[in-house]
Amino acid sequence: MRARLLDSPRLRKALTSKMRPTSLLALTLLALAPIGSGCAYAGRGYPTAETDLALRRVVLYRNGIGYFERHGDVEDDALRIKVRRDQIDDLLKSLTVIDRSTGRAVSVSMPLDPESWASAALATLAPGRGSLAQVLDGLRGTQVVLRTREGRLAGRIVMVEHIMDEPDPAARSPRSIAPDGGHEQDHRVTLLQGDDMKVVRLSKITGVTLRDGDLALQLNRRLDASAGQGMFQQVEVVIRLAGKSAHDLAVSYVVAAPMWKPTYRVVLPQQGKGKALLQGWAVVDNTSGEDWNDVKLGLTSGEPIAFRYDLHSPRTITRADMTEVGVRRQVAVAVGETSFDAPAPPPPASEAPVGGAASGSGPGGDAYKSEEAAAPADDGAYYGDKAKTGRRFAADMDAKEAKDEAPAAPRANIDYDALRRTTIASARAKAVSGLTTFDLEDRVTVPNGSSTMVAILNQQVEGEQTFMYTPGGAGVGFESNPYRVVRFRNSTPFVLEPGPISIYSGDSFVGEGLSESVGTGVSATLPFAVEPSVMVSSVASYTGDEMQLLRIVRGVLEVENFARTTTIWTVKGPQSLGTFDVLVRHPKAGWNYTLLEPPKGTESLPDAYLVPVRVEKAGTEGSVTLIEQTPSTTTLSIWDGRATGLLENLVASAKLTPAIRKKLEPVVKLRQDIGRVDTEVEGLKRQQVELDQRANETRANLEAIKKDPAAGALRAKLNKRLDDFTADGDRIGRKVVELQSQRLEKKIALEDLLQELDFEAPKK
Repeated sequence: MRARLLDSPRLRKALTSKMRPTSLLALTLLALAPIGSGCAYAGRGYPTAETDLALRRVVLYRNGIGYFERHGDVEDDALRIKVRRDQIDDLLKSLTVIDRSTGRAVSVSMPLDPESWASAALATLAPGRGSLAQVLDGLRGTQVVLRTREGRLAGRIVMVEHIMDEPDPAARSPRSIAPDGGHEQDHRVTLLQGDDMKVVRLSKITGVTLRDGDLALQLNRRLDASAGQGMFQQVEVVIRLAGKSAHDLAVSYVVAAPMWKPTYRVVLPQQGKGKALLQGWAVVDNTSGEDWNDVKLGLTSGEPIAFRYDLHSPRTITRADMTEVGVRRQVAVAVGETSFDAPAPPPPASEAPVGGAASGSGPGGDAYKSEEAAAPADDGAYYGDKAKTGRRFAADMDAKEAKDEAPAAPRANIDYDALRRTTIASARAKAVSGLTTFDLEDRVTVPNGSSTMVAILNQQVEGEQTFMYTPGGAGVGFESNPYRVVRFRNSTPFVLEPGPISIYSGDSFVGEGLSESVGTGVSATLPFAVEPSVMVSSVASYTGDEMQLLRIVRGVLEVENFARTTTIWTVKGPQSLGTFDVLVRHPKAGWNYTLLEPPKGTESLPDAYLVPVRVEKAGTEGSVTLIEQTPSTTTLSIWDGRATGLLENLVASAKLTPAIRKKLEPVVKLRQDIGRVDTEVEGLKRQQVELDQRANETRANLEAIKKDPAAGALRAKLNKRLDDFTADGDRIGRKVVELQSQRLEKKIALEDLLQELDFEAPKK
């Protein structure tokens, strides 16, 4: 099989084929070069699904699947569909067969996969995964011969068990020992031979022989499939129909298909801001193995979920043994559960006309049909008036004859109007369940192994050209320079899928950008060039611990503690640019920071702000100051030292009402008096500590000269000093007691006032 494929003239031609240059304006449906090495399906020669029913509709999605619909008559009671092996599970998930003459669905039946036994053994194998233990365990009951270092063992595989023990360097090779020198992982294989069960370690097995020749053949076929040979062969699915008469059938299914790829073009307005032209195309790849002849083509955007699931291989489920249920019964403790409200019903499906592709679509188009699309519709899209085609054609022919006799006029530039006329929109967009489907109104033909480019959008949007600076600049060497960007608002009724966007300004190409998904009604900003003549710089500073009083409740103060970040952005450009704006992408300081007084025109992003910085006069600098702060709420007691300053500021506030000020002033005065008493008592206590220290030193000196008869004068002097220290200590002690008594009286008075004090501070 492999040799035949490599010698295939078709494959050699596909591998060596190259794109031929094609005139852009002459394309209606752009058929690219035949897909070669990038298309494994086409090179295999097996269609995804092969049947006598004609292919009528194809819908491609952005998640790697495609919807295919076939119609036709079947004369007998069975419909046979040959399905490529790698696609059969997807087909079984989604296959729908309807008899259109009766309006009833019919049943589907098919033979089981004869290779299911071998499939079970190789179910876990894939490139880079799987093991011999998994294969042997999948072959339970099979007759094998195991070759080991001690000899041969024959029998039926009973089980393969995972074991873990201490390494034995003498019995095993160094490669089998765990890298960390700890426990070694191994398996134990059990064989049944007659009445004897024999056990051998998997690490001691050097070879395996399968005694079942049919099984070995199936394993070889499955390995061919894993190597890319058999997986593209076909399996026949037989659909049994009710009755012997003819059946008018509609068959649909979903299988894997290449995602369609969008590409866009934005033509900037001549004045730099205003009506821009947004155009879009879709590149469609046909790798199904068959030609799509005269089919209705649809393209779906959005994020539907799709996955693979094996429905073809038989599976057995281990059932629980409930024998002991009637013997051992015990009530279990039940834990309460919570539930969520039922979700709101989805909005009804809406349908709105948008741009699309048909004959004459693509980057170029037919001259007559291009002029049909010149007139804008009310919503900004451009549509051809098919009712006027005949009259316009006759008028154009008369103009052409007159033009042939006149001197040749100069050729038009590739400008806004010329680019707008190249695309004819004849598709409709339908929104259902969060997805947008573009249904082309005209049927198309896409040969197998080729790509087709179709137009899906040709609409005016609000757009402008400006500058945008991101932290780090526009790349290495441009750390202080902004990007030139195009900004437009997606006023179309559908989501723009991620893809490249070419930017035109005036009559020339000026750059290109790459867009993420742009939702309807959302603004997109696309960098397409660097502006090295504009310089952007910033200076940041941080301050903290600024407090603001929020509320007082019975002597407890609720306050906000602010951390603040200040950033100054500066923009400077050459005089030739005149007055201009730069959008600065300022990163948010943190999740709990708030931007105070955002400049006019600021836009909030998930992790940053887009802040406009305007240069008002040519050749000068423009700057903007951004202040972000984060409040954290806490409480303070009235006796906290910081409470006095907060209360004093509150009394001085001009927003405080006279009634509240009258209640608050006595509280503030008493708190100030208590504060002064506390300060004085603290000073006196420090003096007491100092006097006690000096008195202790004097006593120590007296003790030292106690037995010295010549130290009488010094002893008298020290005794007098000690008496003075004692007298001063007594005086200070009396003063402290007096002040503490005053403090107690003021504290009682303050607490009486606080019992009825409960109000919120006015906001700044």
